[in-house]
Amino acid sequence: MSGTHDRQSAPQRDPDDDSPRLECGVFGIFGLDGAAATTALGLHALQHRGQEACGIATFDGQRFHAERHMGYVGDAFAGSDLTERLPGHSAIGHTRYSTAGGSFLRNIQPMFADMEAGGVALAHNGNLTNFLTLREQLVAEGAIFQSTSDSEVILHLMARSRRAKVVDRFIDALSRIEGGYALVALTNKKLIGVRDPLGIRPLVLGDLDGQAVLASETCALDMIGARFVRDVEHGEMVVISHDGVESLRPFPAARARPCIFEYVYFARPDSVVNGRSVYEVRKRMGRRLAQESSPMIDVVVPVPDSGVPAALGYAQETGVPFEMGIIRNHYVGRTFIQPTQGARETGVRMKLSPNRSVLAGKRVMLIDDSIVRGTNSVRVVRMVREAGAAEVHLRSASPPIMWPDFYGIDMPDRDKLIAANKTTEEIAKILEVDSMGYLSVDGLYWAMDSAPRDPLNPQFTDHYFTGDYPTRLLDREIAEGRNELAERQLSFLVDA
Repeated sequence: MSGTHDRQSAPQRDPDDDSPRLECGVFGIFGLDGAAATTALGLHALQHRGQEACGIATFDGQRFHAERHMGYVGDAFAGSDLTERLPGHSAIGHTRYSTAGGSFLRNIQPMFADMEAGGVALAHNGNLTNFLTLREQLVAEGAIFQSTSDSEVILHLMARSRRAKVVDRFIDALSRIEGGYALVALTNKKLIGVRDPLGIRPLVLGDLDGQAVLASETCALDMIGARFVRDVEHGEMVVISHDGVESLRPFPAARARPCIFEYVYFARPDSVVNGRSVYEVRKRMGRRLAQESSPMIDVVVPVPDSGVPAALGYAQETGVPFEMGIIRNHYVGRTFIQPTQGARETGVRMKLSPNRSVLAGKRVMLIDDSIVRGTNSVRVVRMVREAGAAEVHLRSASPPIMWPDFYGIDMPDRDKLIAANKTTEEIAKILEVDSMGYLSVDGLYWAMDSAPRDPLNPQFTDHYFTGDYPTRLLDREIAEGRNELAERQLSFLVDA
């Protein structure tokens, strides 16, 4: 593998940032000249799915090439020489979020391995819930790991398969893993995309001038001018070659259960996920929120930017004016994030500014997409009060987040989730609001234009609200059996 580069300049994350983080976005394209440049564009559209690191691997007909960098896609893969640095007609790319740390660089994807059947580059979105168990088994059998990434476990499993063909080795490896994932892999002859048996993490298939494209979201297809073909279905493997697109069903049939948090927060509002417009679902969340709880107010104000569609829906349902009462500054660099509490307060004011003409003397309804720990919320509420608001009410366009995630969302342990430990009335006092409310789980299903939630067979992955995990959590069960910390992050966010 030639042309491999690693750069290290990781942006810092505010330790008090209350936003949940998704770990990854993936992209792949087959049979297009200058594939690296198109992949960089696709990753740019998926930047919201991970801002800390990015990577691209290409194949030029003879050799694989790769670059992996800390930081933003636009900084890492800018320049007219990109296709010279990364030549090839096929490519996969990855953008990811992770905690900062010394082990970070070695975990950047795509990852690459030379195998008996040829080279394989792999990029992965999601988490394996039996990752630590598999890793321990492989190490005991003599495997040597260079990273703490789920993806490397999959490559080791592929390398140990006795099957002759790469696709069959891939199937062998996937039959041993559990969790929520979307994968793209590049071999010397094929581009492969796989979605987990429940379809927890998203993956779509597109077409660009007759060439197949894979991406985490449709917004990446829009960015490169590709046509959306369809969602990769749950448990499906698509194998793309010069012969076309082949669909395989290597896993036992299961009922689809996609992640509902994609609609609440993660997906870009201009994406269509599993056939539903994210923007329209978020507006419906706001409408239902207004139906469930609507005090006397003068103005509806979103917490920007992700609260905007729900706030629009709330305003339309109530007939109360929608106003941008908080203005977001999109040009604040992460270098302003400071370790002291006073500096953090200043950082919030640099990112969000109150629009006094909208807020002064008004009964304000703040609409946020979700509330995790409440650290951001209390600062925003204080800012709005200082701008002269007569009353401040707060509504979350998602149900209370009460359980941690193990399928690719970086979420605090349960003891740090405010809704898991406090009543709504207690939360209102902590956040210093006149009233507080959440969308109900039934309301969220209504917003999805779905049948009411079936507690025996839930239509979506929604454990963060319900505690109903869609798969067994093998690593967690083993940790509990060993009296280890059961709520530890089961992913490549930490060293195993």
